[in-house]
Amino acid sequence: MKEPLVEKEYLLQKFDGKGGWTFIEIPEIQPDKHSHFGWVKVRGFIDHYELPHYPLQPMGNGRLFLPIKAEIRKQIKKQAGDTVKVILYSDDVNSKITEELKICLKEVSGAYEKFSQLPENQQKAYIEWISASKRDEIKIQRIITVIDKISIL
Repeated sequence: MKEPLVEKEYLLQKFDGKGGWTFIEIPEIQPDKHSHFGWVKVRGFIDHYELPHYPLQPMGNGRLFLPIKAEIRKQIKKQAGDTVKVILYSDDVNSKITEELKICLKEVSGAYEKFSQLPENQQKAYIEWISASKRDEIKIQRIITVIDKISIL
């Protein structure tokens, strides 16, 4: 098993204003210069709640935060002001080309070869962008967009 990026207790905080997000500031993890907006993909646990694939997002001050949805707060029975135990691991699963994307790229003449020649961080960005979609029709549209972009290279 990999070493966790963080394993400690954090305070649940809330951004000011109506509709302000509840979040955990994670100063120990630095933004990823090679990903969109500096996001860092993680997996792990908040108390007993499992986070299979979750993004740490930039706060705008050089630090990252973990947004905590209402669904998660309800499951762990905690709100802003409460302390939670957080264990986070790097989630690099989505950085590898999926079989679905590989098949689609191979169906278009030269697309797989062009994709393979892209810099690794660009491949990773495309793969993560496609994988971030929860709906299949959006994934399909994103795959088509990627194939269109690399076809003109």
